[in-house]
Amino acid sequence: MNHQSLSNFIWSVADLLRGDYKQSEYGRVILPFTVLRRLDCVLEPTKAAVLKESEAGRPDPFLLRAAGQSFFNRSPLDLAKLVGDQDNIGTNLLSYVQGFSPEVRDIFEQFEFAAQIDRLAKNGLLYQVAERFARIDLHPAKVDNNQMGLAFEELIRKFAEISNETAGEHFTPREVIRLMVNLLFVEDDDVLSKPGVVRSIYDPTAGTGGMLSIAGEYLHEHNPQAQLTMSGQELNPESYAICKADMLIKGQDIARIVQGNTLSDDGHHGQTFDYMLSNPPFGVEWKKVQKEVQDEHTRLGHAGRFGPGLPRVSDGSLLFLMHLLSKMRPWTEGGCRFGIVLNGSPLFTGGAGSGESEIRRHVLESDLVEAIIALPTDMFYNTGIATYVWILSNRKPAERAGKVQLIDASSFWRKMRKSLGSKRKEMSEGQIADVTRLFGSFAEADLATVLDADGKELTREIVLADDQPPAVPDGGKIKLAPLSRIFDNKSFGYRTITVERPLRDEAGNVVLGQRGKAKGKPQPDSSLRDTENVPLTEDVEAYFAREVKPHAHDAWIDHDKTKIGYEIPFNRHFYVFEPPRPLAEIDADLAEVTERIQAMLRELAA
Repeated sequence: MNHQSLSNFIWSVADLLRGDYKQSEYGRVILPFTVLRRLDCVLEPTKAAVLKESEAGRPDPFLLRAAGQSFFNRSPLDLAKLVGDQDNIGTNLLSYVQGFSPEVRDIFEQFEFAAQIDRLAKNGLLYQVAERFARIDLHPAKVDNNQMGLAFEELIRKFAEISNETAGEHFTPREVIRLMVNLLFVEDDDVLSKPGVVRSIYDPTAGTGGMLSIAGEYLHEHNPQAQLTMSGQELNPESYAICKADMLIKGQDIARIVQGNTLSDDGHHGQTFDYMLSNPPFGVEWKKVQKEVQDEHTRLGHAGRFGPGLPRVSDGSLLFLMHLLSKMRPWTEGGCRFGIVLNGSPLFTGGAGSGESEIRRHVLESDLVEAIIALPTDMFYNTGIATYVWILSNRKPAERAGKVQLIDASSFWRKMRKSLGSKRKEMSEGQIADVTRLFGSFAEADLATVLDADGKELTREIVLADDQPPAVPDGGKIKLAPLSRIFDNKSFGYRTITVERPLRDEAGNVVLGQRGKAKGKPQPDSSLRDTENVPLTEDVEAYFAREVKPHAHDAWIDHDKTKIGYEIPFNRHFYVFEPPRPLAEIDADLAEVTERIQAMLRELAA
């Protein structure tokens, strides 16, 4: 049974729930029952051995060894026995769940499974649901971990799409994750294809585990013998339960999935990873954890997670970026690459010296940013705003050293047949492959649109810097729009200089200082004070002489107030000027409209 058939079969349980449950509530029943049946089947071969150890009063390590798994169940019951006693199924089911080892019990507690058992029993549905699941054979010999993981992920996706009010918070569109995973692994294909390779991946905002799962799928497709150990942390209890259940089904060590607020309570303190992925909340304030974060920033500085600076309280997404920086495996141990989804604000918010600017300064001066990719708008379930994927690494290939690649993939989308919340667009496999190639080639590129003589679009083609542009038909033309651009890290830096002009008395004379260092020097007039941003690539004095002195001959720079800032004006580098229509065309259109209006007025007057 393939994963699609399996998920469809499990989905049929929804028919039993219809009427007594809202569609958005189906997952609260189907997901924990799916986990329960899978664990039931996995433990079946060693059930007798575990019961023997349990009856002998052996401690948990003995039961784990007898089970041959990272979990056990000491109850003599199983689903087959449960449905054989219809009158006591509620009490027996609760007892059976309590028989699991603590890590598994935690999953069912976070699902609030006891409350669902009670609700199903009151509606007369408990036996029917349990009996339906008891019929499914989910034994690993029939459904391996990879198939089971795919089926479970398919169910998670379906429930997330049905429940749009929470999907945006805890569910990232699959094609966005696929793109990020491709970008993460594309430069490491040689290493990842080796037999028996083991790598680690981490998501500090794990949600239901989609990013971890798709990363595992990618590696399994490219190298079935490779092993990816998955770690994550999630705040929302239900999402945490789903993620932990998914990892358990895939054979992962579920102790690596931690619940709690990543910013205030790091569940993986001191650990580093080979790869990381994250889609933190967009534009969400971090006031709830402000005390803990500020304390770590002040007390530990760069020895902690938030040394570079703190963003404004209204948006904590850059805190997650810094958290990921602290989890990077040192380059001496193989290094790390990670991808994070951010909105546009972290690119440019905050002037020189602000927390945001200092964080950008840190990652750029440390040469950690490999690429930033602009995604199409309307890609996420709960927001239509522009979003960007940042790829950072402390093991850049030699050709990327000191460079940042910007890729504008905002036009790489197709319209969805049916909108899901704010999500109206999706990326096709081909478009994901195109963006991956742009990143992998590390070359500048344009999107060439060929138009016929009437201005109708004929073809679109990606043209790398050294490629020949496509042929143009007679009378047609070609429009070029930038897709990929490469910059030096310093290109995004600037100095904010303070320009002073002298204070003058009523007679127009310059006021001089009377004491200390200011004695005999012109005093600045604060009302005339101004600032200028000078690119790091340009000499300050030359800029001042060219741009300021001709307009204010008495001005000077207060060098003590100079600050260094960084911003990434993404859109500026991909702006394409569209010349206005010729005046003659506009005049002709106006004349036509005017004549039409006058004709209508004449008809009314007739």
